[in-house]
Amino acid sequence: MPNVKVFDMAGKEVGEISLSEKIFGAEVNAPVLHSAIRAYLLNQRQGTQSTLTRSEVSGGGKKPWRQKGTGRARQGSTRSPQWIHGGIALGPKPRNYRTDLNKKAKRVALFSALSDKVAEGNLVVIDKCEVGEYKTSVIAKMFEALGFKKENGKAAKTLLVLPEADKFVVRSARNIPTAATTLFSTINTYEIVNADKLVITKEAVEKLTAVYDKEDQD
Repeated sequence: MPNVKVFDMAGKEVGEISLSEKIFGAEVNAPVLHSAIRAYLLNQRQGTQSTLTRSEVSGGGKKPWRQKGTGRARQGSTRSPQWIHGGIALGPKPRNYRTDLNKKAKRVALFSALSDKVAEGNLVVIDKCEVGEYKTSVIAKMFEALGFKKENGKAAKTLLVLPEADKFVVRSARNIPTAATTLFSTINTYEIVNADKLVITKEAVEKLTAVYDKEDQD
């Protein structure tokens, strides 16, 4: 089992926790990870883009000039694609981009993303995350205390995983451009991969482990 240190919000080490080998120590499956991210991004697309074809634009009922004798190319309608204000040839039309992965593949992708964060040293466990009021500076100071800086000095993109909804934490973190929050029950592979650093509370780790242990028993 991978062991990681547990910190408090001030960045001080307060203990250690053993993570589930199945969830946080799995072998990274790159193809499945790619499929999960691709599926997530495709499912975010609305697919409402649409262009008008020559049959849908207004006008063009009359032949612009006679077929022969003018010295110009023959034209049947001013709404053909080559004309200004004409229809669009082979343009996009509304479509459904949705794609799905089976339950097993989703689980493998999630475990791969979490395990990669642990292997790279980009997963940090904190004992708890409590603000008690709308205070962005508290969350910002926590990230700073945990040393979340990239090599170029810019703030790292951070995903904070909570055990349950906390409006004070969520709204406080929302004012930080590089920070995002989610719940252990709704966390997805794309969010994990997209973040440079993953901060998860000790309680969220325990609940996440309990959920997948229960699924295996069922």
